[in-house]
Amino acid sequence: MTTPQKKEIVISVKNVIKNFGSRRILNDVSLDIFQGETIVIMGGSGCGKSTFLRHLIGSIRPDSGEVWMFGKNIAKASEDQMDEIRKKFGMLFQSGALFDSLSVGENIALPLREHTKLDNSVISIVVKMKLELVGLRGFENLMPSQLSGGMKKRVGLARAIVLDPTIVFYDEPTAGLDPVMTGVVDKLTMDLTKKLHMTSVVVTHDMNSVFRIADRIVMLHEGNIIQIGTPQEIRNSKNPIVEQFITGEAEGPISFVQKGDDYLEQLTTELKQS
Repeated sequence: MTTPQKKEIVISVKNVIKNFGSRRILNDVSLDIFQGETIVIMGGSGCGKSTFLRHLIGSIRPDSGEVWMFGKNIAKASEDQMDEIRKKFGMLFQSGALFDSLSVGENIALPLREHTKLDNSVISIVVKMKLELVGLRGFENLMPSQLSGGMKKRVGLARAIVLDPTIVFYDEPTAGLDPVMTGVVDKLTMDLTKKLHMTSVVVTHDMNSVFRIADRIVMLHEGNIIQIGTPQEIRNSKNPIVEQFITGEAEGPISFVQKGDDYLEQLTTELKQS
């Protein structure tokens, strides 16, 4: 009888609390993320998922709790330590976040120029390889203004993987895309996760994408993780909040009414901390 292998934890979030002013955004959140999985963080607007992602990439720090990655508690890491940690993960931003003044190739090459001493000839080869992986071979000389929204996302993904990261974070990767391009980006996410042996952490509220790509799904609501499970377990959930979210019903425990004072306070505090 073989003993099942223990999954390697690549990120461990322990009892993270975050407040913006008087409003609690993350409420004692704990989560382990395993090597090689695609884990999706989902939830309604204002549930805390973007704030949670920002903690995972170290752009903000919790009021209390720990976020462990690559053997470091990044909640306490120095900027020099964070610079080293950031070389080991990639980030695909919602807009693609390409530099308009740089060509496609120059955008992808930027992390290589900043963090390595590779010759230009080697960098050029690496850029071509990454473009090949996202289906954009030969596009390195175009400018971002010449690309469609879906192409910008794919270039952003090529840049996110150019340093061969262990983990890639995705912030609403299919936002603003048509159904066909959404499928393309989803397939790339799944293929690259497997081919490059990466861990993918995806923040989205696109339910089609959620059930297409996820190995595990985390449902956040009002700063709390209310359920973690496989896609099938989430589909079969009897939690009324989860049920309402995945079916998109207007009536239910998730209210569309938000307090303006709380929202403005959150925005003001976030801007001060940016």
